[in-house]
Amino acid sequence: MAELDAFTDVLDHPVYVVTAAAGDRRAGCLVGFASQCSIDPPRFMVWLSKANHTYTVARTASHLAVHALRDDQKPTAELFGGRTGDDTDKFENLAWQRSPHAPTPILQDAAAWFLGRIEGHTDGGDHVGFLLAPVEASRPGPERPPLLLLSRVADLTPGHPA
Repeated sequence: MAELDAFTDVLDHPVYVVTAAAGDRRAGCLVGFASQCSIDPPRFMVWLSKANHTYTVARTASHLAVHALRDDQKPTAELFGGRTGDDTDKFENLAWQRSPHAPTPILQDAAAWFLGRIEGHTDGGDHVGFLLAPVEASRPGPERPPLLLLSRVADLTPGHPA
């Protein structure tokens, strides 16, 4: 572990809110492990903790939405990272909508988002990777706002252990 820590401690990458819906259940969580993983075809991988409520919903979902947060959206990160959907409706006081492609919640205030069809899963230990094929995305704005980075949420107490 120390060998990897020496590498990851110098990284400061964006965090994301990932949302899912299956049946009448909806969920969302803060994610630090995510990246584009293919250009052609375009693919993105998000990793969800097996201990997380969102993972239990995502296992039976057809799509996931990935949201990039602006640097000023730490309260949103705290909601999705510090509370659990086991006992909290994280969407109750947020502006969100459903995509016409899937019942997945889309956060209206995100800096950017995309909806991806789940193409497959990869077990990575305590997290499972969800391979996403994009089907819909937000329109780019005139500016690229500063994004919320891992270092700004490192002090959060997670709603579930990783």
